[in-house]
Amino acid sequence: MTLIVGLGNPGLKYKNNRHNVGFMVIDKLVDDHNSSDISKPLFKGELRKSKNILFLKPNTYMNLSGESVRAVCDYYKPERVIVVHDDLDLPFGTLRYKIGGGHGGHNGLRSIDSHIGKDYYRVRIGIGKPVKKQEVAAFVLSDFPKAQKDELEKIIDVSVQAIKELINEELSTITSKYTLKAQK
Repeated sequence: MTLIVGLGNPGLKYKNNRHNVGFMVIDKLVDDHNSSDISKPLFKGELRKSKNILFLKPNTYMNLSGESVRAVCDYYKPERVIVVHDDLDLPFGTLRYKIGGGHGGHNGLRSIDSHIGKDYYRVRIGIGKPVKKQEVAAFVLSDFPKAQKDELEKIIDVSVQAIKELINEELSTITSKYTLKAQK
């Protein structure tokens, strides 16, 4: 079984925020699969299942995402965990993949690391960063600008294709086929 986690914050207020790009990818994956809702209060999130794939959107807010991931992992014991998240250290338009590593200041990853360890696959979607470091919170909690909407849709589509293959393939195969570089 594979668990695919999209990171974000619950609620309409956050729906189109940069920090919610993980939720956007999960929504697209769920649309592409015939899945059923298997959410329970225990899971602290929206959990859907399609055959041997679980799709999770934690309802714990970003900083506590690990609580939801841990609850689902304890219950279903997936062989592979894939986490889709925004990445400030990558320019907008960049899409990269890796296993493990540091959290890079991302509180959602920090929470997951503390609950299940660092040995999980990461789909890193570049969102760029603000000019001033003190503006990071406002930046990640703001919506993608209209000028980025078309490219964002393409990035989400490529992410979805990569994740569908990552369920059964090695990371090196996905990296060579689906890595995106920011347009200049």
